[in-house]
Amino acid sequence: MNICVTASGEGLDSEVDPRFGRCSYFVIYDPDTRNVESISNAAAFTSGGTGIKAAEIVANAGVDALLTGTMGPNAFSIFSELGIDVQVGIKGTVREAIRQYEAGELQSIRSPNTTPGSGMRKGNGMGNGMKGSGMGRGIGRGK
Repeated sequence: MNICVTASGEGLDSEVDPRFGRCSYFVIYDPDTRNVESISNAAAFTSGGTGIKAAEIVANAGVDALLTGTMGPNAFSIFSELGIDVQVGIKGTVREAIRQYEAGELQSIRSPNTTPGSGMRKGNGMGNGMKGSGMGRGIGRGK
């Protein structure tokens, strides 16, 4: 049984990245051999269909369980069809997440827990935008 955890870096001591489709890495752990493999998420910077592309990467890695923070409907439907166990709300390090999973402290979900595109961090920035610093209309209009 292979366990996949979404992570911000490589290896077991990396922090869990809560964004499934936009995580930096997928850390794959085999409890039988204790082998650890970190796969860079090539889908993280795509403009659309990120969840589906990321789900394909994970599915092709041959995992049986996925531990992440959030999961949108498109990716969830792929995992559901493939019978891959999805568990969300995961925090801490990859090592801690795997320990919780193996101890039976986590619960599988039966439906997605976020909407499409939520991993793009839309609208939670603190910037002020242009605030009048754009080119504007100018004094004359060329007439």
